[in-house]
Amino acid sequence: MTTSDTARGDADPAVREELTRLRDSIDNIDAAVVHMLAERFKCTQQVGRLKAEHRLPPADPGREARQIARLRALAENAKLDPAFAEKFLNFIIAEVIRHHERIADDTADATPSAKPVTTSSAGE
Repeated sequence: MTTSDTARGDADPAVREELTRLRDSIDNIDAAVVHMLAERFKCTQQVGRLKAEHRLPPADPGREARQIARLRALAENAKLDPAFAEKFLNFIIAEVIRHHERIADDTADATPSAKPVTTSSAGE
């Protein structure tokens, strides 16, 4: 059976039912992934604010390397291609760093200058 056959509805009703069941599962998993990513980014935003407040660098290469190694192991155990898992995490890490840099810039812009305060003489 070709894709065009199923697109026209020529597939056996049992096959169409199984496709629908599987696609519904995929849709539910996609929704869960989006919600989990949203929760993850809420946490990383808090990390970004904490780093900015304490003038810590937006990136942490040591942590990133440990996370990649950890995720690769998790992927292997889950029978998921570790290279794919690494690419996925690298994409997320890049976005997190971009957010942290923006938070740091916004925090620096909102923080009063560290220049010494001088008082004016009566004539100025």
